[in-house]
Amino acid sequence: MGTFDLPLTVDRARDEPLGAQLAAQLRAALRDGLLVAGERLPSGRALAAALGVSRTVVTEAYEQLYAEGWLEGRHGSGTYVTEIVPAPRPAWNGPEPHEPVAPDGMVDLRPGTPWIGGLDSPAWRRAWRMAASAVPSARPDPRGRPALREVLAEHMRRSRGVSCTPDAVVVTRGIGNGLDLLAATALRPGDRVGVEDPGWGRARTVLSARGMTPVPCPVDEHGLVVDALPSGLRMVYTTPSHQYPLGGVLPVPRRQALLAWARRTGALVVEDDYDAEFRYDVAPLPALFDLDPEIVVHLGTTAKSLTSDVGVGWLVARPELAAAVARRRSDLADRTAAVPQEAVRLLLERGDLDRHVRRMRAEYARRRAVVTEELAGLPLVGDTAGLHLAVSLPPGRAEAIAAEAERHGVLLDTLERHHAGPVRFSGLVIGYGAVSGRTELRAACALVRRLITATDSGGAAATA
Repeated sequence: MGTFDLPLTVDRARDEPLGAQLAAQLRAALRDGLLVAGERLPSGRALAAALGVSRTVVTEAYEQLYAEGWLEGRHGSGTYVTEIVPAPRPAWNGPEPHEPVAPDGMVDLRPGTPWIGGLDSPAWRRAWRMAASAVPSARPDPRGRPALREVLAEHMRRSRGVSCTPDAVVVTRGIGNGLDLLAATALRPGDRVGVEDPGWGRARTVLSARGMTPVPCPVDEHGLVVDALPSGLRMVYTTPSHQYPLGGVLPVPRRQALLAWARRTGALVVEDDYDAEFRYDVAPLPALFDLDPEIVVHLGTTAKSLTSDVGVGWLVARPELAAAVARRRSDLADRTAAVPQEAVRLLLERGDLDRHVRRMRAEYARRRAVVTEELAGLPLVGDTAGLHLAVSLPPGRAEAIAAEAERHGVLLDTLERHHAGPVRFSGLVIGYGAVSGRTELRAACALVRRLITATDSGGAAATA
């Protein structure tokens, strides 16, 4: 083995765990080509000694990169950079939807990120440790590991009322991957696909990359406006459980109208169920898939219940369509890494994921109460579910308030940025999942209120 001279460091003064710091530096080296396919990494003992940390720190970092597919173990030989490194994320040709990590010292109120500090560390570590020792498959099933598909079908039945068999489930790497596989299977280049506007920008990116034509479809405070759907659509992508970013929950009459429209036009409906586990003050509504499994494809993910770093999601469709997706996936040499699949299976089978979701639902409910209390009297929308809500503001004000909040150390998102067509909604999108605690959240929301009030009273936001 050659000399390992990468400039790796860890900083005990930072809040970020040492293992996460090390994993981030190794991941960057892999992405930048400083570590290449087939290269051997130091043993855990050697790297720990070089960095002056415990072997546990290095083990945590290596296990995370094993899970992401960057590293592989060779029996009796050591840890190596995998021969097939994960492909980079597709380029976004518009504004970046989210920065994945807030700069040091900033309070992140942008949507889309759960609170990873709430993970049950013993259960989490146990699942990954046991998953890493699982026997790999000689010929991985493109639908995903059978045992995971079985527990996912049961999990969806209990948590979302989705009735399906394991042969209707394809394990994916997340919502974007599921949408991409479906588009590659069921659509042709040039096909028109309806996407909510405002909506999730990466859905448009995925569809465009496959040669489809994303068509903006209007939404209101309740979700997709079915009566305004354009003609000629082959598929519609929607977020009915908690519209992104307005936060509306699609009512049952609209769900029925959407399915009737799809039956009439022959279009598929793609149901993105990205944070349906979290709802407050409202009863769960039936999943679209369970209302009509012949024309609905259900997409789910662990990105909001756990963390996007897990890289495991699922696609549920009628069995013949699920089989076609799996065949297409095999053609594309696309797969979900085995270790994360096993970890998720263990978390589900042992009840750890259900317990975690129950804890997080209570925690997010308390955080949502902090936000609504601090912003009481302002026009809030989308606060009955999910990990974010929106504050409606007159046109032209949200960007200035977000810029001023950033100067005060608080990161905000705006509704304007999520439009593909003409801007119809103006305001701020406030996420409460990424913040480290409720005290920090309360102070940040108090700042947002002061900035809004300052502009309401005719003063400049900078005077708050």
